Amino acid sequence: MSSVPLVGADPNVLVAAEPCRVFRWRAGQKHYSGSYWSATESRHVIYESRLELARLLFADFDRLVHRICAQPFLLVRQSNGDVHKHIPDYLLITDQGPKVADVKPASRLSKPEVASTFAWTRSALERRGWLYEVWSEPNEVELQNVQFLAGFRRRSLFEPSLLAAVRGIATEGISIAKAIGGLPDWSEALTRSALFHLLWSQDCFSPKL
Repeated sequence: MSSVPLVGADPNVLVAAEPCRVFRWRAGQKHYSGSYWSATESRHVIYESRLELARLLFADFDRLVHRICAQPFLLVRQSNGDVHKHIPDYLLITDQGPKVADVKPASRLSKPEVASTFAWTRSALERRGWLYEVWSEPNEVELQNVQFLAGFRRRSLFEPSLLAAVRGIATEGISIAKAIGGLPDWSEALTRSALFHLLWSQDCFSPKL
């Protein structure tokens, strides 16, 4: 692992690197670690908790996000003779610039050690000109919708001609039932799946229920 001053760190190099730490899986552990196949990355991205998985889902769904890296770098700070270290949860390359995300339950944000770590992390990253966020529990309905649509995220599984046909009929205001029934040459199951994929990729309007 190489070390560079934050001012000289290239976010495009960081996001293409392997995570600077990985997670262990063991019986009885409190966190649900795992890996998620990201449509943005076309590969698996690791997460350490269900809340981190939720943030990963929202990043994968966000059309402004073009790259995602978990555990992207180790940030080191020296203050009054003490050395402080922190590994953020995600680095995202977005249309607005690099964004670093830390994920933490809202109930833990007021703990002094957590608040202190996030404060100096924010200060360092914003001085660098990067975006920084602390992300906690999302709206449950939005999360469930994104979780559902994520089941249709793999574009390689869909026939391009079917996707084009669905785009042609999925205009604003059409109901899901009419959109699904509007292509008699395709089965309803295939049309429904294609429609949900286009909603995931945000390539068509969200039909009415």
